[in-house]
Amino acid sequence: MSMSYGNQGDGGYGAQPPGGGYGQQPPSGGGYGGGYGQQQPPSGGGYGQQPPSGGGYGQQPPSGGGYGGGYGQQPPSGGGYGAPGSEPPDNHLVAAILTTLFCCLPFGIVSIVKSTQVNQKWQIGDFAGAQQASEEAKTWWKRALITGIIVNVVSIILVIVYFVVIAASISASYSSY
Repeated sequence: MSMSYGNQGDGGYGAQPPGGGYGQQPPSGGGYGGGYGQQQPPSGGGYGQQPPSGGGYGQQPPSGGGYGGGYGQQPPSGGGYGAPGSEPPDNHLVAAILTTLFCCLPFGIVSIVKSTQVNQKWQIGDFAGAQQASEEAKTWWKRALITGIIVNVVSIILVIVYFVVIAASISASYSSY
C-alpha cells in the first residue's frame, strides 16, 4: 500500500491550489512592488502583484553603464583583487613554516606573521605594504634558517668536544694505574 499526496503525475508536489501561490493575501496597498502584495486571482500563480516592468529589485542600469551590463563581466580594471594585471607577491609561507619547525622558533613565528600579512594587504589594495611584508617574511625566514644552522653546528661541535674530553679523562684515569 502506498501513500499519495495529491496529483504527482509530473514528478511535482501535487496540483497548485486555485488562484496559485499561497492563497489570497490580505489587501495591503501593494507592498514593495514584487513582494507579498495584493493577489491577482485571474493571472494565476506568484506571490503577489508584479511590477509592470517585470523586473525584480529596481530599475536596471542601461546597457553600457556600470561595468558593461552583465553579472559575469569583470570590471574595466581587469577584475579580481590586487593591482591590474598582476599577481600578489610571494608570501614565503612554506619557508616560514619549515624554518619555524626545524630551525628557530621565535624568528619563524615572526616570518609566519609577516607572510600572512602579504595576501591581506594585497586584497585591500595596499600593494606597497604587501611587497614590504613579503620582503620582511623572506628576511625573517632567512634569519631563522641561519640561526638554526649556527645553533645546530655549535651543538654538534660541543657534543664532539664533550665526548673527546670524556674519552681523554677516562683514558687518563686508566693509564695512571
